[in-house]
Amino acid sequence: MLPQDTERLRFREMTPADLDPMAELLGDPEVMAYYPAPKNRDGAAKWIAWNQANYAQHGYGLWIIETHDGAFLGDCGLTWQKINEDSIELEVGYHVRPELQGRGYATEAAAACRDYAREVLQAPRLVALIHPENTASRRVAEKIGMQPVDENHGGPIPVRTVMGMDLR
Repeated sequence: MLPQDTERLRFREMTPADLDPMAELLGDPEVMAYYPAPKNRDGAAKWIAWNQANYAQHGYGLWIIETHDGAFLGDCGLTWQKINEDSIELEVGYHVRPELQGRGYATEAAAACRDYAREVLQAPRLVALIHPENTASRRVAEKIGMQPVDENHGGPIPVRTVMGMDLR
């Protein structure tokens, strides 16, 4: 199952055929500004394989987001993330091609994933892990109803703001 199509977007699972657009997306310094580093082509292939493993294990992961006519926009979806030593939480994550940012695609996709987590997965809670300086990502999380709940110092990004919301 996938999140429901939105007015402008549809979701689909990633496949190895998505390597070129995903390598371009994840290799872009602007898109990956708040990650340790942009991903090379091999890193993008591993990203796709990680999501395919998530689909197999959980039934969901990050999905390709595209327009209804098939134009690639980025990825968005749900993955399990380690918040600290004692906690793993369901996270909504999103990446949009830089030339298409600021048009509401990430918010629209993240809201559809929030609804999927609530209605299909019946998840009790949803989080987003955001670098404190990533104001655009924070605005997306706020627009779908999240609020800051914690600051985390234990992941691959030295400091992350944990945005969260109860889904029940």
